[in-house]
Amino acid sequence: MTRLYIVFFTLAWISCAGPQSQQAEINVADGWRTLFNGKDLENWRIKIAKHELDENFANTFRVEDGLMKVRYDGYEAFDRQYGHIFYDEPFSYYLYRVEYRFVGEQAPEGEGWALRNSGVMLHGQKPETMTKDQDFPISIEGQLLGGDGTNNRTTSNLCTPGTNVVIDDELFTPHCLNSSSKTYHGEQWVVADFLVLGDSIIHHILEGDTVLTYHKPQMGGGNVSNHNPDVKKDGQLISEGYISLQSESHPIDFRRVEIFDLSGYQAEGRLEEALRALRKAEGY
Repeated sequence: MTRLYIVFFTLAWISCAGPQSQQAEINVADGWRTLFNGKDLENWRIKIAKHELDENFANTFRVEDGLMKVRYDGYEAFDRQYGHIFYDEPFSYYLYRVEYRFVGEQAPEGEGWALRNSGVMLHGQKPETMTKDQDFPISIEGQLLGGDGTNNRTTSNLCTPGTNVVIDDELFTPHCLNSSSKTYHGEQWVVADFLVLGDSIIHHILEGDTVLTYHKPQMGGGNVSNHNPDVKKDGQLISEGYISLQSESHPIDFRRVEIFDLSGYQAEGRLEEALRALRKAEGY
């Protein structure tokens, strides 16, 4: 696996060339922003398939004990009611961090493939543009998987609802691709980072290692249902979008949801400098 410091140094081509910046040194501690306040769902919007925007059916998304929880105790059957909770602001260049754990038992009639399965949706469509019956937002998914107690099962994988990416200079059209991560069994906490740089490159990072890399996120392909076809413009690169967390029939907790917004540094030509500062501060 590639150490994260290699990732940062190989991204130099993205930043603007020129003399070293004379601006103030980047303070990484001040750059991190907490998106989940541990108290309520302020600034978050909910869209669950078969329900209207902002209808939190059966209290699926809730805050208890300082955690954002996804629960199904109010469901008689899951019935493909896939849900997503969106932060209400789009992002383009950023390092996104979630700390999660799978808990408990899957909802009744949840799909077999959705056992200990959830996701972080990156560069997603605006929630207002989703139809009532749409299953997933058009987005890039950082798929989160928990181990089943026996088999190898990687996490921080790639899935592509309504999108494609480029890998090794070729358009990647299958729906999912496994990362190189280890398996996380039981109810242990896992920290997953996603380094997203506009429409150029995305890295999935676990425990300081880059476990998956791809380029040029764009609309295309299938694996999204009941969407408005006017929203899905196949072949169009996706340079920004909304982040959402998923409800896919298995209970999951999130205790940290944070972002380091890099868009301002990109605009100033200081992206490489910001990435170097992050590497130093995080100890990679």
